[in-house]
Amino acid sequence: MAGAGDHAQQLLGRARAIRFPLAPPSWPATVERPDPERKLGLDYDHAWSRRYPARLARAMVMDNLARPVARLIAPATLRGLEHLRHVEGPVIFAANHASHVDTPLLLTNLPVEFRHHTIVAAASDYFFDRTWKSMLWSFSLAAIPFERKKVSRKSVDTLAELLDEGWNLVIFPEGGRSPDGWTQPFGGVAAYLARRTARPVVPVYLHGTRHVLPKTSGEGTRAPGGSGTEARRGGQLRRSPISVLFGAPLTPDEGENAHRFSDRIEASVANLSREVHADWWQARRAVSATDPSEGAALAHRGPDAPAWRRAWALDTRPSSGRARWPE
Repeated sequence: MAGAGDHAQQLLGRARAIRFPLAPPSWPATVERPDPERKLGLDYDHAWSRRYPARLARAMVMDNLARPVARLIAPATLRGLEHLRHVEGPVIFAANHASHVDTPLLLTNLPVEFRHHTIVAAASDYFFDRTWKSMLWSFSLAAIPFERKKVSRKSVDTLAELLDEGWNLVIFPEGGRSPDGWTQPFGGVAAYLARRTARPVVPVYLHGTRHVLPKTSGEGTRAPGGSGTEARRGGQLRRSPISVLFGAPLTPDEGENAHRFSDRIEASVANLSREVHADWWQARRAVSATDPSEGAALAHRGPDAPAWRRAWALDTRPSSGRARWPE
């Protein structure tokens, strides 16, 4: 019996010594081992997030968890849904951007026919710089890595292909969150995609999201603007009502280039901001009363003044057509 036991131990030792191909081969100690290849950023493989199992799981989470939580934390007033009832998808939702909660709050308030077949253009350098973040945002938001700091043909081609496949798109033409609540100049990607894919752009204005989860400065202490801005809340999630306004779908006119069409998209979002504290007619009267040389979009970017003055103007309620309109 002892001999049999010794023989078994010898066989077990030999089996453990034979690692390959059951385990990775050993690496020579004198050769430097290269770092493992990680496909992140624009190279992240996000196709799995649009396959049926991931879509089904995401829909269940969004409808049964995210939507109730969103209604609790940020009860929304929706306006302009009639524009979505008569538009033929897929569409490009172009929205202002003031908070990290903009995307989930917009998605959870979309009608069901759009909600579960929409992708999001997300900054590749922020949301796709780690493997766990890439997987999280791809699953929860159907996010697609997008190069926001420069024009990337790979980013644009991917978005155009998915639009052609029937996916709706959420994009923030500002390229990042507003530092003080005022809208930043729009980039031309949404306009270019609309021209390239012949899909309409639905302007969206999100009001009040910076109060739900404000953007803080790089130091995490105070944001631009000092007293009276979102910095006073320290970037913490808090309950606050919001408004989501959808505008009429826009398509480029014949001969209209992407730059001019982008300006028109920005102006439409600015016009929607005026409807937060008024109705459609009053908002249009406010636009007509604005200095024509400034334009609706330029007025929505706020006064050319120090940060404290911009913060004061942002939180001042309008009393006439020429007043500054808050975020």
